[in-house]
Amino acid sequence: MTERPFASVIIPNYNGERFLPTCLDALRAQDYPADRFEVIVVDDASRDGSLALLERVYPEVRVVALSRNRGLAAACNAGAAVARGDALVMLNNDTEAEPGWLAALMDVLATHPEVGAVASKMLLFDRRDVLHSAGDMYGRDGIPRNRGVWERDEGQYDADHRVFGGCGGAVAYRRTAWNEAGGFDEQLFMYLEDVDLAWRLRLLGWEAWFAPEARVYHHLSATGGGVLASYYTGRNTLWVLMRDVPGPILRRHWPVMLRAQLRIAWDALRAWRGEAARARLRGQIAGLLGAPRMLAQRGGLQARRRVPVRSLEELLV
Repeated sequence: MTERPFASVIIPNYNGERFLPTCLDALRAQDYPADRFEVIVVDDASRDGSLALLERVYPEVRVVALSRNRGLAAACNAGAAVARGDALVMLNNDTEAEPGWLAALMDVLATHPEVGAVASKMLLFDRRDVLHSAGDMYGRDGIPRNRGVWERDEGQYDADHRVFGGCGGAVAYRRTAWNEAGGFDEQLFMYLEDVDLAWRLRLLGWEAWFAPEARVYHHLSATGGGVLASYYTGRNTLWVLMRDVPGPILRRHWPVMLRAQLRIAWDALRAWRGEAARARLRGQIAGLLGAPRMLAQRGGLQARRRVPVRSLEELLV
């Protein structure tokens, strides 16, 4: 195993004052040598006391304060722009990492040079034996999924290390892979920015790996969720399909992809009185309206593909 990389843990924060102490205290308790990682909090124009808390209690943390709210993708990119690490580790502010979390992620990068992204084992904060994600999956119907979500963790995924990508709430990227792919796409603002990057890394030939020893506990949708999640998921699911998925896969599976989107729209119409359902429909409409822009970007992205389509299709569920 080569030397484990210097890591930059990047935490996007928006009005997360109540969560930051748990998150940052857990990073102070990491087994990884303190001189081998840094912590960067990117404050996305919070209106609470986040910045004052960081200055008062966590002087070791590097703070990037954005003057306006630019969204999670842009906040992560801003952190990566100033990071010193060979590994860029994205971590939600509403998490608590176990002491061995960072070391487990870095061990994978040190051992597997072909790996560009390492997924954590994410578990529910208040039910710590229940999985939120054992890595990301991508369906043949064009719908991304969290592997193992809501299942009781009995080690059923611990031997299966190859995944499609990592959930952006707790994922490590090799800097060379991140730079080559271009980081998160700020057009997406938030939600599915990790799935989009997973596709771009896969097209370039980078592998993604699941590190079961990298355990982190996560409050669900503490900053986003609800209407926000419904809108951006509805929109960005379509944008990822339009831009990232290779043509042969689209041509082979378009009927099931279309049925999936129609089913989502129908379910939202049936629940029309719900604000989240209406937001999901608005997101789908916005996704379709953005189609010309996504399709215009598609050619340049697909031209960079270095791997056979068959190898990508084998990853789909």
